[in-house]
Amino acid sequence: MIDGLHVILFTRDADALRAFSRDVLELPSVDAGGGWDIFGLPPAELAVHPAEDPGAPQLYLMTSDVEATLEALRAKGVELTRPLSDEGWGLVTAIALPGGGELGLYEPRHPRPPAP
Repeated sequence: MIDGLHVILFTRDADALRAFSRDVLELPSVDAGGGWDIFGLPPAELAVHPAEDPGAPQLYLMTSDVEATLEALRAKGVELTRPLSDEGWGLVTAIALPGGGELGLYEPRHPRPPAP
């Protein structure tokens, strides 16, 4: 029934965030018309957590080697918004996005589900 996931990031500088997605994160893209890039993402998973006050959804990129990924991102001028921390279930940090906001990044230590 569900065959994909479409994520929208809102930003004050869409052109800069599109360039970041293309040039820094190296995500493949297609022009959906009029220069409106849609970027491909790696396989995704969805976690459901209990909360007294459900806030906004959180978005994390996953990597199998967070140290190497951070080294590559820093070489491209990417800044961390949170220090790398060991949360037991994974090594977690976040990177600054052009135009404001941040994107979580982590190396999972939990089992990962197969793609549907």
